[in-house]
Amino acid sequence: MVHERSRRATGGEWWTLPGGGIGPDESAEQAMRREVLVGTGLIVLDARPLLEMPYPAGMTSVFSVTVADGEAYLGADSGDGPEPIGLDWVPLPDVDPATHAMPVPPMIVAVPVS
Repeated sequence: MVHERSRRATGGEWWTLPGGGIGPDESAEQAMRREVLVGTGLIVLDARPLLEMPYPAGMTSVFSVTVADGEAYLGADSGDGPEPIGLDWVPLPDVDPATHAMPVPPMIVAVPVS
C-alpha cells in the first residue's frame, strides 16, 4: 500500500492501494498496470478484476494482481494529487479459497465537526 499525505493545509495522511485515473485510450486494467508500475516499480504479471465501487472521484475498479519478482520502491512525486511518502506490504486477512471471496476494507471518512 502507498502512504500518502494531502497537500492541503487541513488535510491528513492515509494508506491506499496504488491507483489513479484512467487515460482516454486506456482500459481500467491498463490504467491499473501503469499506476502500479509508476507508484511502486512493480510489474503486474496477472490481474483479476474483483469489483467496481463508488469512490469520491467516481467509480473505481479493484483488481487482485500477481507481480513479478523485484523490490518495490516509492514512485516519484508528480506534484499532482496527494504526496507519496511511504510504501509497505500489508497482508490480507485469510479467506476461504472455496468461496472465491476477497476481503475489501470499508471506506471510512472522518469529517471534523464545526
